[in-house]
Amino acid sequence: MVKIGDHELGEFPLLLAPMEDVSDPPFRALCKANGCDMMYTEFISVEGLIRDAVKSVQKMDIYDYERPIGIQIFGAELDSMKKAAEIVERAEPEVLDINYGCPVKKVTCKLAGAGILQDIPKMIKLTDAIVKSTNLPVTVKTRLGWDDKTIQIEDVAERLQDVGVKALSIHGRTRKQMYKGEADWTLIGKIKENPRIHMPIFGNGDINSPQKALEYKNKYGVDGIMIGRASIGNPWIFREIKAFLEEGKIIEAPSLEERVSAVKQHLTHSIEWKGLRLGVLEMRRHYTNYFRNYPGVKEFRSRLVNEPDPDMIFEILDELEHHYSGQELFI
Repeated sequence: MVKIGDHELGEFPLLLAPMEDVSDPPFRALCKANGCDMMYTEFISVEGLIRDAVKSVQKMDIYDYERPIGIQIFGAELDSMKKAAEIVERAEPEVLDINYGCPVKKVTCKLAGAGILQDIPKMIKLTDAIVKSTNLPVTVKTRLGWDDKTIQIEDVAERLQDVGVKALSIHGRTRKQMYKGEADWTLIGKIKENPRIHMPIFGNGDINSPQKALEYKNKYGVDGIMIGRASIGNPWIFREIKAFLEEGKIIEAPSLEERVSAVKQHLTHSIEWKGLRLGVLEMRRHYTNYFRNYPGVKEFRSRLVNEPDPDMIFEILDELEHHYSGQELFI
């Protein structure tokens, strides 16, 4: 049984990666319903939290059906990180997660996210202070290193564990790689083999099919898998991987009707959580992903992203469902 602190996650948990503008409550609800074992919020700026910025505070919204859940924060200043940890604790998640992996320039230029991989002593000092400032289990998500010349993840894993980190998720790329090339899980596997390491190690990067999930589970011996981009527009990936890992079954892809129903649910919850204008606006990035590989779907997407009225969006979705009925794709 894999545990983070006192929280049991199952024999081989599947985790939803924290993704900005993606892993919000409306999307998390779909992932949870499809078998995700542990989810994380979008990453939250500690500076925004301590200034009580509306968007940052709202990102801490969590619901009982989502549990266990982790709130992820990012920052680079010791005092701000400690204050943010106190705020997070009051929101009562199961886990506080620190983002040391975001590769975006506006984050890394402040030595936050993956930027801190340029200063490992500071990373350890910050983590130690956060662990000591909260009663929540603290976990970390990071990358292999800043670039291929500064990869120290094996040593970093030991040092993070030594200061009290309860689990480590590792994306198999350096910051310099961003999301290019193939994720290399070799060092993730070596960390798992290290007899000194007793905290759970979760692998992340390029898991986009049940077959690959099983291959990497067996090859690298990780305690679980964190899934990010492959879940966008495809929350069903969690149930598909579970069916394959547990029963060796390849289950059918979601039907067109199920896809349309999921989009309607996603949109409805998005409006409930964000309000009408933002709820509609921020759903626009998702339509293509839900209906990728349907021929000619670009026309429907164009109409969906340009329509501000949710009632009309529902009508377009009904029209899309009728148009493609009987043309199921195995995708």
